Amino acid sequence: METLTTPLLIRGRCVVAGRAEGEALVTTQTISGWGGINERDGSIIERRHELVGQSFAGKILVFPGAKGSSGWSAFFHMTRINGVAPAAMLFTRMTTKMALGAVVTRVPSMTDFDHDVFDSIRTGDWVSVDAEAGEIRVTRRGDSTS
Repeated sequence: METLTTPLLIRGRCVVAGRAEGEALVTTQTISGWGGINERDGSIIERRHELVGQSFAGKILVFPGAKGSSGWSAFFHMTRINGVAPAAMLFTRMTTKMALGAVVTRVPSMTDFDHDVFDSIRTGDWVSVDAEAGEIRVTRRGDSTS
């Protein structure tokens, strides 16, 4: 397994401005809002999802994007109201559903990266997001430079 000695810099496009940092939670599967998440605790409840039972609350959520109905944004909006939203969202598929969800969740959000985020970021890595500057810094877990 590769160990980074200095943080990896990834550039991308800002969707919602802001700064956040935290532990990454990474999935290559899209996430459903209605029926896919528990908006009261920020956990994935979709039975066949690779992250079922895990919470994205306060984490840097790295995922392809939204799936399902337009209710997606309402469920992610409720995570914000309930204090269990992700700290930031990094996603690879921009859709109107995803854009609206990012805006109503009000967390730093980015897309259109210059690196493959699924190859560059692993669950547990420490990630700093400066969406307005279009920069993400990734430090491998266990790396002493964090």
